[in-house]
Amino acid sequence: MTDAPPDEQLPPGAAPPVQTGRKEKSKGSFLRELVIIVVVALALSFLVKTFLVQPFSIPSESMENTLDVGDRILVSKLTPQHSPLHRGDVIVFEAPPSWGEIGPESTGLKAVVKNGLEWVGILPAGGHHVVKRLIGLPGDHVVCDATCASSGGPLTVNGVAIDESAYLKPGNAPSGQKFDITVPANSVWVMGDNRGDSWDSRGHDNGTGKTGSVPMSDITGEVVAVAWPLNRIQSVSSDPEVFAKVPSP
Repeated sequence: MTDAPPDEQLPPGAAPPVQTGRKEKSKGSFLRELVIIVVVALALSFLVKTFLVQPFSIPSESMENTLDVGDRILVSKLTPQHSPLHRGDVIVFEAPPSWGEIGPESTGLKAVVKNGLEWVGILPAGGHHVVKRLIGLPGDHVVCDATCASSGGPLTVNGVAIDESAYLKPGNAPSGQKFDITVPANSVWVMGDNRGDSWDSRGHDNGTGKTGSVPMSDITGEVVAVAWPLNRIQSVSSDPEVFAKVPSP
């Protein structure tokens, strides 16, 4: 069997005509597929960020050595909406109004781009979000008395002294200032792991526990892991043994 003759016989040495239609069609298909891939990726990123996990970046030293400046962390948004909070959890929350302004914000076009990328979950969020360790649950009586503040003695939660050496930055006392508060309903008391350089519930409180505590409605979720840099990839522990003997209020 022989091949079918071509529709048109080209003269010897002549080049076949350039078929541009197929290439233009192929280029158009590639662009459409690329747009579809980008849209689907953005949609999936948004869904994951909205319902499951959201990335954040660490801007300060207040949680050293648990979290370092520049760490990219992953925050589970299932807590506290679908799973309970525990003492010792490292949480991210929006600073309540009683805490005032938390750091400068971007402005202009930079702010628009940054907010958009944060919204879909591509950039780690920052802004008014804060990361601290949960020390007191609703109704808990959290105390650092004069001896605690002056000699570095332990905090007490519901009358039980707690040993926080598992997560406190070496050289840090549990608190350099005394306080005696009861955590309000639907709120939590939070403190940084680097207590000497952490502006947390203590610095925002009026002595009653009301202005320093963080409403649960402001909690974004629980920090579950450090995802970046590579040499810092690790899970983030709640260190439950620290609070194992603390009774319910």
